[in-house]
Amino acid sequence: MTSTFRLAEITTDNVEDALRLSVRPDQQELVQPVAHSLALAYAFGDTAWPRLILDGGEIVGFVMAFFGVPFDADPPGVTRAGLWRLNVAAGQQGRGIGRFAVEQVAEEVRRRGWSRLTTSWHIADNGPEPFYRRLGFRPTGEMTGDEVIGELELGVAELT
Repeated sequence: MTSTFRLAEITTDNVEDALRLSVRPDQQELVQPVAHSLALAYAFGDTAWPRLILDGGEIVGFVMAFFGVPFDADPPGVTRAGLWRLNVAAGQQGRGIGRFAVEQVAEEVRRRGWSRLTTSWHIADNGPEPFYRRLGFRPTGEMTGDEVIGELELGVAELT
């Protein structure tokens, strides 16, 4: 299958379309809407890396990475990079969009000098844990609120 997926910056030309993106109804309690993520991206500045996921010219998802963020359990001066948000549009799942987004974030994390990709997920019957585990993420034993923290060692290997 040939993918035409690509990432695009949020601009004045596409922000309204980005705000209309929504996940399946059964996932709405598991991930914040794009508007919430964009507000955080604005507040956190260069720490956040928000991108639309396009298939050709159609918006099919949203991804946001973070860089240089200290976690509560980390010693002073230690920061992490990772996947902050992943929203795949309702009706678009199962096409490899999520995998593509995680691969793109992993590439950016590597490019910026980190060797580990951190994310978190809600524990729920319809939650994303199986997806993240298939990509190689492993729980660290830490929690952030009610979410499990998982990490993927990047090194030079590709996602599994």
